[in-house]
Amino acid sequence: MVFIGTDHGTTGISFAISDDDGNLIDVFKLSREDTKSGKVSAIDEISKRCNIDDIKLMIVTYAMGDGINKILPLDKVENRGILSIEGAGKVTGGGTSVYSEIENSNIPSLIIPGLHKDSPSLDKLFNAAYSHQASPEKVSIAYNAVKQTGWNNLIVADLSSNSVNILIEDGKIRGAIDACLGAMGFVHGPIDLEMIRDIDEGKVTANDAFSHAGAVKIADIDTKVAFMKDELLEGYRNNDDNAILAVDTMVMTIAMEIFGLIGICNNDIEGIVLTGSLGSMKEPFDFEEKLNKYFKNKYPFKIISSDSGAIGAVQIAYDIYNGKRDILGIEVDY
Repeated sequence: MVFIGTDHGTTGISFAISDDDGNLIDVFKLSREDTKSGKVSAIDEISKRCNIDDIKLMIVTYAMGDGINKILPLDKVENRGILSIEGAGKVTGGGTSVYSEIENSNIPSLIIPGLHKDSPSLDKLFNAAYSHQASPEKVSIAYNAVKQTGWNNLIVADLSSNSVNILIEDGKIRGAIDACLGAMGFVHGPIDLEMIRDIDEGKVTANDAFSHAGAVKIADIDTKVAFMKDELLEGYRNNDDNAILAVDTMVMTIAMEIFGLIGICNNDIEGIVLTGSLGSMKEPFDFEEKLNKYFKNKYPFKIISSDSGAIGAVQIAYDIYNGKRDILGIEVDY
């Protein structure tokens, strides 16, 4: 038998497959553009790697996950577990087609909720402050981080197109800061006063502002989301001043956000876990080294796979199948 986990990411949908002992067999990624256009089928790609009938449990993540607050079977979920398809995190079709394929298959599947104001597992102060804190794959990333380190008190920094930092205390997610609230990623970032004015004046939608508020704003990059990061990194390699300023500013905002989470911890933090394409980056710059200039070796860093969203999801699938009913404080209905 096998288990599968999915990561509904910004530029693609990733899958991890493990065997009946929980050992990782394969990780692969499908382009959003290809799934949206019908060039590839998620079920077909899975069936190339394992027998569909051997899948005992699949864990699915999708969009904001703000319509649910437990880990639930897909057949108990309405509207794919989201409140709205508009605004930040607007549905573009690639992940939707994959979700529909899984929903129409006979694969036993559960869906992970996002972290939001109706999540009973989180600290009430975070829920009072923020309507949305993190999308569902951040839960699986955090799960993989805890599995990899054995730490119970940590910050998990998932850094790529956007930056989301998660606070875990006593082995449970206490809260998180989403990209629209704090630190910049390559693409997404907080909407500042200038952007609010542009939105009010009808020059740009809120979602477009959010999707150009990351480091690309500083580097003046305006292309398809899927290509923004590569263009920024190419500029960095070519010593473009704006690209260098963009990267250094992004790192500074991430450091500020992590320090903020550490500052409100009840416990001593055991370490900081870095993941995502930025968090694990070594070229054209060493992200850990840049970040540690602010932390000055005060906390240990641990880099985990940039595929940690899918890997954590398959670990959740394996553990739930084998009896676990609490995932970092989130209730499981299975």
